[in-house]
Amino acid sequence: MNQPKIKRDPEGTRRRILLAAAEEFAAGGLFGARVDQIARRAETNERMLYYYFGSKEQLFTAVLEHAFGSLVEAERALDLDGVAPIEAITRLAHFVWDYFRDHPEFLRLMNNENLHEAKYIKGSNRIRELISPIVETTKSILERGQKAGLFRQDVDPLKFYIAAAALGYYIVSNRFTLNATLGLDFSDPHQREQMIRMNTELLLSYLTRR
Repeated sequence: MNQPKIKRDPEGTRRRILLAAAEEFAAGGLFGARVDQIARRAETNERMLYYYFGSKEQLFTAVLEHAFGSLVEAERALDLDGVAPIEAITRLAHFVWDYFRDHPEFLRLMNNENLHEAKYIKGSNRIRELISPIVETTKSILERGQKAGLFRQDVDPLKFYIAAAALGYYIVSNRFTLNATLGLDFSDPHQREQMIRMNTELLLSYLTRR
């Protein structure tokens, strides 16, 4: 009697390894994550992990590439062309802050990569080739607001985006220490909403200051 053939799914296996590794690296960093645990979580074996990714370090790079790719994909879905400048810049900032809230693992990966002084990002051609559309979107909104006489003229789009992102980044990446030291729990919707309102006013006050 013929045995049923086992259907091979290389892309599925590779994706399971990648997603499992993302969870392990986000939790323990490059050095804290264990290859055997990644393989177990991905329902495969260590041999397949090395077959698809070569090494633990290369797998970490692939996870960073996937994380940046997911962010860029989400950014590309943001359509603010027909939105008035003040509302558009508000929605853009809220999009970034919500992305950080919904993807805290992204921030943990970035924190870990900063500990490595961006060694693995620097070694990735793919990440360097990923062009963040949100910077161009920011520039477009700022130009529309400036032409309408709403925004100040001396705003660097890239630095503004960095400043806006930092406002949302901090309360997510430091939420546990903020709660432990100051008693502020930014996982609480009310506390978070208050902070979002204040951060929004900070951004708009800067943009509209003559």
